[in-house]
Amino acid sequence: MSFQESNFKRFVEVGRVVLLQAGPDAGKIAIIAEIIDHNRAIIDGPTTGVTRQAFPYRHLTLTPLAIKKLPRAARTGVVKKYAEKEDIAAKWAASAWATKRAQVEARRQLSDFDRFNVMLLKKQRRDRVRKAVKATKA
Repeated sequence: MSFQESNFKRFVEVGRVVLLQAGPDAGKIAIIAEIIDHNRAIIDGPTTGVTRQAFPYRHLTLTPLAIKKLPRAARTGVVKKYAEKEDIAAKWAASAWATKRAQVEARRQLSDFDRFNVMLLKKQRRDRVRKAVKATKA
């Protein structure tokens, strides 16, 4: 019998970096410090301001980042040490997922006048691209 590789790449595990989807800390990242049961885990985000707490999986999104060799039931100080050692906050900030979320949030904060200016800039860019394509075809 041959071993078939799993299609899943992100697992609920101690050390997995998660994105919080609900609660007062929604949008922040935390680290799974301990697995309670099949519905909840203890998360901790000492570098992002998330307090240590039990959190349901249905309000978490697993990220591709994980801290390797984080001991089970590590306290906040240990989690912070491992997170700073692996520079998790910088890795998350540099990821495409985080930059996209930041762009969406920045767009959400625009005023009506800012949205109008964005529209004008897009029209100018579209016009320049159209003229450049026409010039290359000629």
